[in-house]
Amino acid sequence: MKRPIVVLGHGLGATKDMGLDQYAAGFAQAGYLALAFDYRHFGTSEGTPRQLAGIGRQREDWRAAIGFARTIEGADPGRVVLFGISFGGGHVIVSAAQDKHVVAVIAQCPFTSGYASSRTVPPLTTLGIAWLGLRDLFNASTGRDPVLVPLAGRPGQIALMTTRDAWDGFYGQVPPGRQAINGVAARIGFSMPLSFPGRQARKIACPVLFGICGKDTVAPIGPTLRYAAKAPKAEIVRYPCGHFDIYHGANFDRIFHDMRRFLERHVPVGG
Repeated sequence: MKRPIVVLGHGLGATKDMGLDQYAAGFAQAGYLALAFDYRHFGTSEGTPRQLAGIGRQREDWRAAIGFARTIEGADPGRVVLFGISFGGGHVIVSAAQDKHVVAVIAQCPFTSGYASSRTVPPLTTLGIAWLGLRDLFNASTGRDPVLVPLAGRPGQIALMTTRDAWDGFYGQVPPGRQAINGVAARIGFSMPLSFPGRQARKIACPVLFGICGKDTVAPIGPTLRYAAKAPKAEIVRYPCGHFDIYHGANFDRIFHDMRRFLERHVPVGG
């Protein structure tokens, strides 16, 4: 019997071993096939220079991962589910809007409005990111290595996320004994505020579960709620936790329980 397959992708600069693997393991235990992947230039994937994040490239990676999932032995190519967290939560919205054969989507604490997320960054920090971005673009034009901007920093530091929970939240995803690279090519700072993946939600024909963290300081929930309301088959669940709290303890257990129930209703393993 062929089974549904869940394709899983993480946030902007995170890798699949930073909490994504436990979601994949949970889906597998529930009887689904699961395919978690790293974006090119990150983690176990190829691509040079390293740590180069591009919105268009990552969406191409989603298309490639979805296409590959449909060829995996034992997978039902007509029952592909997308699961994305944070930046990946925005990517699955766009991917499902474009690929009408996707049968269900789970967007967890999704990045839906670049403008809204950019407003969580203090003005002086934004200037610092812009300066690093200009240096990075110059290096790119001369064939030099990228100039990195930290993904997570403490309040007052120069980083893409500097909210009170960003530093501990980012490193809380890193498995013991592993050193994560806290940085991406700074040029991403120019394209992120102009990205609005949530606008594509109204074009998704299949069921979508929006898992929204009520205390999210990174991906503001206001735009996400408005976009989700326009998705024809949206299911919205709000959790009383922050952006980085979904990987641990009772928060993870509750969230995964809701995801499993969602899939059992719309994409049961037995067909």
